[in-house]
Amino acid sequence: MTNNTHNSSNNFITVEGPIGVGKTTLAKKLAQSLSGELLLEGASENPFLEKFYQDPKSGALPAQLYFLFQRTQQLKQLIQTDMFITNRVADYLMEKDRLFARVTLDKDELNLYEQVYDNLTIDAPTPDLVIYLQAPVDVLLKRIRSRGLKMEFSITEEYLNKLCNAYTDFFHYYDASPLLIVNASGIDLVNNEQDYQQLLERIENTSSGRHYFNPTVI
Repeated sequence: MTNNTHNSSNNFITVEGPIGVGKTTLAKKLAQSLSGELLLEGASENPFLEKFYQDPKSGALPAQLYFLFQRTQQLKQLIQTDMFITNRVADYLMEKDRLFARVTLDKDELNLYEQVYDNLTIDAPTPDLVIYLQAPVDVLLKRIRSRGLKMEFSITEEYLNKLCNAYTDFFHYYDASPLLIVNASGIDLVNNEQDYQQLLERIENTSSGRHYFNPTVI
């Protein structure tokens, strides 16, 4: 049975992690468990993303700018509503946009992106809790292949390695919100309710500091 109670201090939860780690799946389940509003980054809506996967050099900048505009607009709408009306769960952190840009863009493109970012950046709401899902690159590749999205067939091990390293570096210094780092390689959120309930309990009891959840050693 799903537990519908939660830590009242966690009104805004963000789930983050590299492609294929399961952040959208977890965000959807959390929003349902917590009777909250779900905020998704909408990668499938980005018309430049497939081109980026096929030809990163020419496709990176338009794909990145589209995500930047999309996420900024969504967060503006969030700010304009009452943050205390409901719980909210998002599958992205605004700072992630800049993280991806630094991985995918060349020097001149990054300079242009940074100028646009500085002019667009809003006072994005700070999450009450950030959940950072980690998994090895081979696990990510397997999950990406298994979901069978055509545009993701071109994702390479090299790109995922760069992305995972960028995430590791970013969250090593992250202290803007309480942080729960989860070893997602041993979790089956779709088929194993026990895995999910263990994680949900840890989430509900995390309100400050930096914590780790490794279900493989419980």
